[in-house]
Amino acid sequence: MYIRIGMIEYESRTARLATPSEKSKYESVGECFMIQPINLIDAAILRLTLSLSIILLVMPGSVRAKSQEPAWTKQEAAVRDQIRRLRSLPDDVRARTTKQLAIDIRRLPAKPHKLDLAFAIANLSTEGDFGRDTLQEVATTLADALREDQPPMMGTEPAPPYVELAELVRYEHVKANADNPQFTAALAKLDADDQSRQRADFTLTDLQGKAWTLQALRGKVVLVNFWATWCDPCRREMPDLETLYRRFKNQGLVVVAISDDDAGKVKQLIVEKKFTYPVLLDPGRKVTDLFRIEGIPKSFVYDRDGKLVAQAIDMRTRGQFLKMLAQAGLH
Repeated sequence: MYIRIGMIEYESRTARLATPSEKSKYESVGECFMIQPINLIDAAILRLTLSLSIILLVMPGSVRAKSQEPAWTKQEAAVRDQIRRLRSLPDDVRARTTKQLAIDIRRLPAKPHKLDLAFAIANLSTEGDFGRDTLQEVATTLADALREDQPPMMGTEPAPPYVELAELVRYEHVKANADNPQFTAALAKLDADDQSRQRADFTLTDLQGKAWTLQALRGKVVLVNFWATWCDPCRREMPDLETLYRRFKNQGLVVVAISDDDAGKVKQLIVEKKFTYPVLLDPGRKVTDLFRIEGIPKSFVYDRDGKLVAQAIDMRTRGQFLKMLAQAGLH
């Protein structure tokens, strides 16, 4: 999953500075400079660092203020390096490796980087279908790390690791022993987000200039997917979305993929890959913000009555998408 902190994107292929409006959101922590590419473990550490209000300069390999940067132990560095290589592994190997890394992290001494590592592995563990046992180990490790190292709230919001744990519990249906007010607040936040998505309506234009309105699609099964051209997990799931769209469109499935990317980049990719499902442009991010999207890819399935019946917090496999569509009555 590629994450977003406030309005600041952690992209895989571009380099840029935060805009003035983005910087204004972090006046308490100074200027936030975006140096890309940034990997998931660095992004995870960055999110924690922002929650502690100690970061001034953001760059791969140096994501905490130098005066605050604890040294990586040999054990921690070995785990960190394995996490950075996870995306290069075949899925079956990645599942086993992720599970073992979660166990290895849990066995580390209670030091600052333990939570960094637990948070990073959690971010990566939902990119596909690595099995319930793997996700349970990841959730247990993150919960244990949060008991040992409790980051403060980000203003009125729970710290990102608590939100990550709450997402694993709510959407991946794992268990976690986390008796903490921030975890409770994170669960409440997710419930409020889902209620907002249930009420959501929007009108956006596709690449051909046709307007699409969510509420006007009542009577159809609608899969809303948020993605970007620079997001590798997004691109990896798009062929499966195309296959499912072709398979079920005569049964009433509508796939609408929403991107706030540059229209030219979006069109180039869609034409090159010959995808046929509707791709909608959200240049002002109004719909992306309406759905409270902080990481991509994200997918939501609405049944024919307009009820939100399933959602994915990260990249899904074809099999996982089929299970989501089944909850809306498509088989």
